Amino acid sequence: THGKIIDEIGYHVRDYFVEQWERFKHYPWGVLAHSTHLRGDGTYENGVERPRIRVTLATRIPRERCERIGLGYLDPETINPDDWANRENEGVLLVRRAGEVLYRVRGQA
Repeated sequence: THGKIIDEIGYHVRDYFVEQWERFKHYPWGVLAHSTHLRGDGTYENGVERPRIRVTLATRIPRERCERIGLGYLDPETINPDDWANRENEGVLLVRRAGEVLYRVRGQA
């Protein structure tokens, strides 16, 4: 429902918007919040955004659109979940049925 706005603002860490508030203050705050909630923790300093995580979608949304709004893309036809399992030492976490459970980063309230 907010696709046009997301196409304009993309997905970013909170500080990206805070540090450029004059540029973004006229957008609906709920959409800005959604953008930061999806993107997660990170910093924006000296014009450089450093998110804590990379968000990648396996979706029918075109690759170009995903990349334009700040998300990674994978073709869902090429995904074998078992290829992603047991790779935590590489920084890869497979969360099966992740849409059914909410997670919180350890140490954050």
